[in-house]
Amino acid sequence: MKPELHTVPLLEVRGLHTWYGGIHALQGVGFEVHQGEIVTLIGGNGAGKTTTLASISRLLPIRSGEIRFEGASIAGLAPHEVVRRGIAHVPEGRRIFPDLTVLENLEMGAFILDSKPEIARRIEENFTLFPRLRERVRQLGGTLSGGEQQMLAVARALMQAPRILLLDEPSMGLSPLFVEKIFDIVEAINKRGTTILLVEQNAHMALGIAHRAYVLQTGRVTMEGDAAHLLSDELIRTAYLGEA
Repeated sequence: MKPELHTVPLLEVRGLHTWYGGIHALQGVGFEVHQGEIVTLIGGNGAGKTTTLASISRLLPIRSGEIRFEGASIAGLAPHEVVRRGIAHVPEGRRIFPDLTVLENLEMGAFILDSKPEIARRIEENFTLFPRLRERVRQLGGTLSGGEQQMLAVARALMQAPRILLLDEPSMGLSPLFVEKIFDIVEAINKRGTTILLVEQNAHMALGIAHRAYVLQTGRVTMEGDAAHLLSDELIRTAYLGEA
């Protein structure tokens, strides 16, 4: 069911300009995400999708533009302050701690919490969502399969109980079976009340679960709309779904 759009977006990006080294990666990007939505950013390699998420989570400095979360500017905040506001980022490539166990990785994700009972409750909640992680609770993160590491990366971010989850290429490098599983999990997380901004190379899968979508091309938003509508758009099907 498509969520009702509120007057004030949960996340609002306007006129965002970000440089990545000597490259003008984002050239006036703007979009919004409302409470309860799954919004996906699609586009080819180098379109600016990953840079957009890194700009929102403040891992990259922005040159100009505005990022507002719950109506307040976060453009000047440090990354840890963004996390405390309720924004969690699962980066491309997972970046778990390979030499820590599954349990220790989850505990690291709870760095903003002081309550041990609350940490334990969130760990148990994640094990319910990811039963495979419960089976591997004492296993080192680096010895998990790619799909299991992706589950761990998402679970670690969920330890923060975020208002919005930024997911960067969650299906990258996974087997078809795990790709299906990861997208099922993304939908389940959203149904539990977490808003999701999804960057995904697999445009067909992303548009299949998203409520709305924005198309990025060389650092600009070139198209936006209802995800189901874009999924049937001839230009999108040709350019991003591999259909002639």
